Amino acid sequence: MSRKKTRLQSVTEPPQVRPDVAGIDISPEVIYVAVDARHHMPVRRFGTFTGELRRIADWLVECGVRSVAMESTGVYWIPLYQVLEERGIEVYLVNARHYKNVPGRKTDVCDSAWLQYLHAVGLLQGSFRPEQRICAFRTVLSHRSALVQFASQHIQHMQKSLDQMNVQVHRVLSDITGVSGLAIVDAILAGERDGHRLAALRDGRVRASEETIVAALESDYRAEHLFTLRQSLEGYRHYQSQIADCDGELRRMLDRLEGGPDGQPDGQQPPPPARKKMRTPDEEQRAKFYRIFGTDLTAIPSVNVGTVEVLLGEVGPDLGRFRSRRGIRQLVRSMSQRDDRRREGAGEQNTQNRESSRSQLTDGGGVSLPRQVLPGSILPAHEGRIQKCSRGHYGRRPQTGAHHLHPGGKARAIRRWRICRNRKADREKQRFRLMKQARTMGYNLVPLPNAAIVS
Repeated sequence: MSRKKTRLQSVTEPPQVRPDVAGIDISPEVIYVAVDARHHMPVRRFGTFTGELRRIADWLVECGVRSVAMESTGVYWIPLYQVLEERGIEVYLVNARHYKNVPGRKTDVCDSAWLQYLHAVGLLQGSFRPEQRICAFRTVLSHRSALVQFASQHIQHMQKSLDQMNVQVHRVLSDITGVSGLAIVDAILAGERDGHRLAALRDGRVRASEETIVAALESDYRAEHLFTLRQSLEGYRHYQSQIADCDGELRRMLDRLEGGPDGQPDGQQPPPPARKKMRTPDEEQRAKFYRIFGTDLTAIPSVNVGTVEVLLGEVGPDLGRFRSRRGIRQLVRSMSQRDDRRREGAGEQNTQNRESSRSQLTDGGGVSLPRQVLPGSILPAHEGRIQKCSRGHYGRRPQTGAHHLHPGGKARAIRRWRICRNRKADREKQRFRLMKQARTMGYNLVPLPNAAIVS
């Protein structure tokens, strides 16, 4: 296999230093801005109020700055980013890992000057940020996701109150927030205690019998637990109302995105027939996403309208800003790590689940390999060896039946599988060669049952 030839480049020429760049270090209360040293007072300190942000933009325009590098610290950079973007200044959002290991710069003043120098010599790379319309869509979508988490916490509080009263209706019904569950809980809070009347409120699709529901509703109803149940139910419905408002706002944003940059309909053709059975709201969403992306992404296996909605909020419909598929994979990996840190702070998952969820990604995260493509299922004689390789220090094997390996572990497992496959092919070739030699000598080889293999 021929290797790609790399053209040698000269490194004797000094780097081209740009005088029209600046570096900014942002904190919650103070901002340090550094420009080229030829200006008077090249490093200045500003506040974080909106008026101070406009003063920063005015000073940068006065200094002739065209590009700015800033560290993406929390959400503090967003207001300044928007102000600078309105003034036509290019903003580089820099990952702190790219420059934090250099010693000697441990203050905000030095950090801003160091950012300015690295940006001037072209050693910084900006992070991806979609256009403003996509950012607005992502903000509402992220807020809706947080509301869903808050609503789920109130569901857990409802279940806790029912458990403390030994009301087992949420274990009989599949969903306590369904039609039957909410009707029974509302009746309990209204003062109804007759199990047969409460069971009569169930929907006809409930599989549990009336006797089972009546037995589950037999309890010692305490006033304090009824009080917590009532508040939890009110909190759940409050968040459901806010989620509905977010859905309406997302639909309006999709309508504006569907119309193109000017918000007017662009007259695209209707989408092709769906390959999957969808509900009416999902079908309407699929049509919107088709007109936005220009293709039906839900035709991809395991991709639904919710996945396309997240993709639109994180990346946008235009993927031309990515130089290769690897850039998109790196963005998806960073999204997964950010979600893991969010769940880690909320205490929703334990360490093993977080490790399993991280290993679902490619290019730097783990690589998920189906069981049928691993050597353990193709060559049973070597299954123990391959299983050890798969579950060793290369990664964990969760209970889902798939091997989740680090890219290095994946390469080793594939190499081991090829070695085993080649050994099996060599044994077959050796057997045919021996049979051919035996026939030429007038003999016939007969396999012996339960014969020991002598190596």
